[in-house]
Amino acid sequence: MSKLPIRKAVFPVAGLGTRFLPATKAMPKEMLTLVDRPLIQHAVDEARAAGIEQFIFVTSRGKSALEDHFDNNNDLKRTLEARNKVRELELLKTTDIDSGQLLFTRQREPLGLGHAIWCARHLVGNEPFAILLADDVVLAQKPCLKQMIEAYNDVGGNLVAVTEVPREHTNRYGILDIEKDDGRMVSVKGLFEKPQPELAPSTLSIIGRYILQPEIFTYLEEKRAGAGGEIQLTDSMVKLIGKQAFHGLRYEGTRYDCGDKVGFIEATAAFALAHPEMGGQVREALKKIIAKA
Repeated sequence: MSKLPIRKAVFPVAGLGTRFLPATKAMPKEMLTLVDRPLIQHAVDEARAAGIEQFIFVTSRGKSALEDHFDNNNDLKRTLEARNKVRELELLKTTDIDSGQLLFTRQREPLGLGHAIWCARHLVGNEPFAILLADDVVLAQKPCLKQMIEAYNDVGGNLVAVTEVPREHTNRYGILDIEKDDGRMVSVKGLFEKPQPELAPSTLSIIGRYILQPEIFTYLEEKRAGAGGEIQLTDSMVKLIGKQAFHGLRYEGTRYDCGDKVGFIEATAAFALAHPEMGGQVREALKKIIAKA
């Protein structure tokens, strides 16, 4: 089974972010700020920490702010240098991605996650790759994707990050049908996209982190609509099972759904409390707010 290194990551960022209107009327939802960085930078930083070399964004109309964020801003840089803003210059460097490492392709119609990944096929080429959904943010000592790549180096094939969800919520996620389970790694015999609770084979859900083999594009090419009338990534992943190794990893850390307003607020509180510079102050501020509520 292939254990070629994971050099490329795909970031599907074409969504409209309608659940966050009016904030996302003129700003991509991926640019919403989680404490001190936009959501997309949290995802890119996680990919960098895992050794990713090429960052592939699947965008849509109105997403130019994403490209600008990771580009050089020489005017800002010169101003900071002139004012001797050393700390700010270091922060600015964290947004830089070298020429040739940041790639963009368009999803011209909102046909689903599977279609978005298919749009990146020529940029990915014939090698395994990672997928990170910026809406899913994981607070962990060791970045989630790094945990996954370490596991992938042992087992190869296809690997998804998984977590337990309440049974009544299985119709919100892709759910695993489990063959073997050692408590951390599970061998997968089936996948179901958003099954009703009474039909779900388990409560182990895929979150927005994937390592997939390039053969997935063969099945995505069929462009078959699934749940919700969209081209679902899960429907193509299930066709790899039995042909290639397929595992789920119970990652260490806490996942927050930043595609939901309450989830975003929860993530903001958690990441702010974990921030090395402001954590203590945030804790005291939250105590005051709760005491007055």
